[in-house]
Amino acid sequence: MNRPLDSYRMIEQQLKPRGINSEAVLDAMQDVPRHLFVPENLRDRAYDDCPLPIGFEQTISQPYIVAYMTEQLCSVPGELVTGMKVLEIGTGSGYQAAILAYLGCEVYTIELVEELYIKAKTTFTELEFLNIHTRHGNGYSGWPEEAPFDAIIVTAAPNKIPENLTEQLREGGRMIVPVGDAGSVQYLKLITKTAGRIVEKVLLAVRFVPMVR
Repeated sequence: MNRPLDSYRMIEQQLKPRGINSEAVLDAMQDVPRHLFVPENLRDRAYDDCPLPIGFEQTISQPYIVAYMTEQLCSVPGELVTGMKVLEIGTGSGYQAAILAYLGCEVYTIELVEELYIKAKTTFTELEFLNIHTRHGNGYSGWPEEAPFDAIIVTAAPNKIPENLTEQLREGGRMIVPVGDAGSVQYLKLITKTAGRIVEKVLLAVRFVPMVR
């Protein structure tokens, strides 16, 4: 598989036409080898415009959703500041964390499924992402000893926004999270903390695997 050609097509045919404008995000999506984050038997589909199973009833999100959620974390439109401290709930294959790390963020990522945690950690090491910190555990608890975070990204859907996570968001910080029950309509929400208040904005309808304890 010619990854540069496949990732180029992903950029030109999927991301740009659907409104992904950040050059930094597009560069990350171009350069991070998505095929290394999917099972070997699915690598010929790694750059397709769809989610893919990664085992244990989990998926890697479609490229557009990864790019869109990444853009929404930007406090400055189109820009993630180098060194920005980001908490990710739901490491999965590790692809979203790798995109954020490529952009210069200091990423703290938590995965409940031990096998996925081990595999993602191995992939991060092989790709020399030194700015990704991993933890095997319950995402509902967050990572309190590293709080507050500039941004939080949740890649599985709770039925309501976990209070522990909003508490770990710094003043002025942003969190993006899909909310809703499995099998029903879920909405991707952007949460901002302003003067101690949590403000919610609904972005779009989505479908994610449920966030479990």
